[in-house]
Formats: sequence, C-alpha cells, structure tokens
Amino acid sequence: MSILIDKNTRVITQGITGKTGQFHTRACREYANGAQCFVAGVNPKKAGQDFEGIPIFGSVREAKQATGANVSVIYVPPAGAAAAIWEAAEAELDLAICITEGIPVRDMIEVRDKMRKCNSKTILLGPNCPGVITPDELKIGIMPGHIHRKGTIGVVSRSGTLTYEAVAQLTELGLGQSTAVGIGGDPVNGLKHLDVLKMFNEDPGTDAVVMIGEIGGTDEETAALWAKENMTKPVVGFIAGVTAPAGKRMGHAGAIISGGKGTAAEKLEVMEACGIRVTRDPSQMGKLLKSVLK
Repeated sequence: MSILIDKNTRVITQGITGKTGQFHTRACREYANGAQCFVAGVNPKKAGQDFEGIPIFGSVREAKQATGANVSVIYVPPAGAAAAIWEAAEAELDLAICITEGIPVRDMIEVRDKMRKCNSKTILLGPNCPGVITPDELKIGIMPGHIHRKGTIGVVSRSGTLTYEAVAQLTELGLGQSTAVGIGGDPVNGLKHLDVLKMFNEDPGTDAVVMIGEIGGTDEETAALWAKENMTKPVVGFIAGVTAPAGKRMGHAGAIISGGKGTAAEKLEVMEACGIRVTRDPSQMGKLLKSVLK
C-alpha cells in the first residue's frame, strides 16, 4: 500500500517543454512504472506536438479528458506557477504537485484562497517541494529514485535534501519506504505534516513514520499534538535549524523564526512531550526509527 500515488496513477506534466520539465519527466518515466504513468504534457503554445511520445495538450482539462489523467506535476516558472496550480484545480485533478521554487507569496495566498472558497477536490503538494515517490511503483518529482526501496516506513519532510538523507539511511538499514512525501518549505503551501501523518496513520502498508521539519511556523507542533491523541504508529522526528539565529531567514522562505516562535528547540520540545522520539543529529534518523520498531 501507499499514499497519494501508485502504479495506477496517470500523470500530466505542466511545463513539459521547459528544460526542467523535460529532464525530470524523462527521469520519472525511466523509474518503475513511469513509462505507463506519464501520459500527457501541457503547453498552450505547443498543443498537438509531443515530447518523446508524450502528447502535449493546450490545457490541463483537455489533457485529462483525452488521457484520464488524475495527477499533475508542475515545472512552470515562478511567474505562472500559481496559475498552473489553479488550472489543475479547475480541471478537478486529484492531486497537483508543484515543484517550482520562488513563487510570489501573494500569488500562493490568492490561489489557496480560491481553492478553499470553491471547496476544491484537488490536493496540493508544494510548492517548492521535491515531490512524492512510492518506491518500485512511481516517482513524481525530482528525488533520486535509486536510493528508495519498497517497504513500510512513511517519510514526510519539509526539506528536500533531508528527505533523501532519511530515505538513504533507512534503505541502508534494510528498511524500505511505503511512500516518501516532500511537502516543501514555502510559508504558504498545500499539504502539511498533519495531513500526511493522517494519511500514513490510515494506510495499512505503513508501520512507522519519519517526520522531518525545520524552523519557522508551527506546523510540526500542530502535527505532534494530533499524533499524541490519534496516531497508532510510532513516529520519530528531526528538526533542521537548531543553530539558526533568531530573526534571520534561513534557506527556505518559510524557515524564519518570528517572535520567539518556530525555533527548533521549541518544536523538538513539543514533539518529545507528545511522545515522538526525536534526534538532534540528522545522521541518526534511520537508526532512531529502527530503534522504535517492535
């Protein structure tokens, strides 16, 4: 089992003709069932053409109608990426995965508000995220496929590189992953830690979860408080940014400590109080997870 995507998912690449869209669509097609799963591209100026055999359509709606696609991945440049998310939502796809980094915050506030007001059925992952992978079935995004291995450990992370680090450690210890989800580090985004924890909790194919956060915001605390009351599976955690100075923006746009809130120490304290085993050393994430398995 898995969450969000599997070998039956059908994917549209929005921005398939750009350099990034081409490169990662090609890499995703070469992984597991990717050749069957990537069925369409969208570029209004190149409708009727194709990218290495993948037909290109003028809109997401047209691509969905022609191919039955239910998920899109977005590599559209920042200025047009929020509009691309909205197009996926208007076409009523199940999931839109936005990889694009640097989308103006105002654009994201507007598109999230529109999605909320129309009660959109489309789940948004990202922006500024590495995507999602269900090992040996399908990867959608920019993560390196070869480090993943099929198994029962769920991974959810705000940091792309730390997602890969946790996965590589788990694989080295012989622990495969059910699904690894990179939720992205922007302040205004789609799925939060809480949403993904709920999915893993309900997934019969997931036995335990690695939750990786970073400074800024209170999403990790919210997820930890929910987990304390509701999670039936062990969760281990790591928060990046223990040494980050207060008031200074670090890395991701969302990684800023404001008014004493959002520090790594505070997050770790709440997580520990909620029964989540944490490590302050990123090289120990895999070993910590292994130690909580019965």
